[in-house]
Amino acid sequence: MLSAIAYVQPILTAISRAGGQPHIVGGAVRDLLRGVPVKDVDIEVYGLPIERLISVLGEFGRVDAVGRSFGVLKLRLPGGRDIDVSLPRRESKVGAGHRGFLAEPDPTMSPLEAAGRRDFTWNAMALTPTGDLLDYYGGVADLNARLIRHTTAAFAEDPLRVLRAMQFAGRFGMRLAPDTAALSRQLLPEAATLATERIWAEWQKWALQSTRPSDGLQALDATGWLALYPELTALIGCVQDAFYHPEGDVWQHTLFVCDAAADIAVRDGLDGEQRMVLLFAALCHDFGKPATTLVLPDGRVRSAGHAQVGIEPARAFLRRIGCPRAIADAVLPLIAEHMVLHGMDRTPRAVRRLALRLSPATLVQWGRLVEADASGRPPRPPAAPGAPILALAEQLGAAHGQPAPLLQGKHLIERGIAPGPQLGALLRRAYEAQIDGDFTTLEEGLAWLQREGVRG
Repeated sequence: MLSAIAYVQPILTAISRAGGQPHIVGGAVRDLLRGVPVKDVDIEVYGLPIERLISVLGEFGRVDAVGRSFGVLKLRLPGGRDIDVSLPRRESKVGAGHRGFLAEPDPTMSPLEAAGRRDFTWNAMALTPTGDLLDYYGGVADLNARLIRHTTAAFAEDPLRVLRAMQFAGRFGMRLAPDTAALSRQLLPEAATLATERIWAEWQKWALQSTRPSDGLQALDATGWLALYPELTALIGCVQDAFYHPEGDVWQHTLFVCDAAADIAVRDGLDGEQRMVLLFAALCHDFGKPATTLVLPDGRVRSAGHAQVGIEPARAFLRRIGCPRAIADAVLPLIAEHMVLHGMDRTPRAVRRLALRLSPATLVQWGRLVEADASGRPPRPPAAPGAPILALAEQLGAAHGQPAPLLQGKHLIERGIAPGPQLGALLRRAYEAQIDGDFTTLEEGLAWLQREGVRG
């Protein structure tokens, strides 16, 4: 397996010659066994003082002591590769929460003891320099069974590991082992000790890397930590009209929509902020249904106005998980407008107006959310009902943002309008006229000015 990361072999050899016992640990081993590319390599070194380790690593590149008090070093190799090298850490629980323990490097620890301090069985595996796999806690079996299982009771020392289980479940399509779910439920009172930035880091990974986001959400439910998010728990049992939603309640629909959104993100090559906007819009798009759902006397179900009503609970949820404002600002108008297609006039004016209301989100992003929403209703087939609107938006130059104003300040100044409030007001009126379709080219805009009495 080490052939896939052959560039680390000289480093392992040098550490061994210096009297250390190096192991490849963590996600690199997991990904090698999964047959996927290894992005980051972590080396744990036993039996070597940190000063000697720094000296050995210095032969290969620059060494930064990013966490020297914890025995963590970063080796920066020529060519841009970074390798994290660390000593095993001994941690002592001294209080509540993730800050409630002391950690100090201990190169005398055994690999077995160090593995027991890792979170999940398949993250506790290690590879020796000769390629031997150390699997003390059954990580291979759990990996093959797509099971998330903690290693030892040390799991409880950091409650953030519950949210790590969520994002791992979404990324790898896994489910939680019953004993790990039970231990996670016991940690719920410590959730309040987690820093918002750490919470966001796990939700961010859920949005950026999940192949089946629904598995992450179901793992969160199994841990009992879904209770931290009343906007999500309110979706469970919220009924929908079976004619339009044969898949079940709003919770089930949301799970399907999130998975459809992940598929669309892969298809369209989305990453970074674009992917996060789509995934969080999919997650939050029906937050308004619990407050608006009514069962009519004939048995039909209606949720009138739920798109607009969902804005505030979505805002509260995104703020609670630490979502950056730039992402939230794009998600909220997508939620507000995700139902506009029903009964919308498919005219240039209506499309331009929609583009304005969606800003800073775009009609392209709206189209993806509408597609995910329509596709999250099995056994109904996937659908992209926003496609005609997007096609028209492309023709109008409104698909990727607000239409650019044709008339600008210089055109008014040339016609004798001095800079100031009058010019600004006229520019705003001209833009409204452009959006309404009164003119579609600069020449037509200049003619509009003349009709409005503005002459050069």
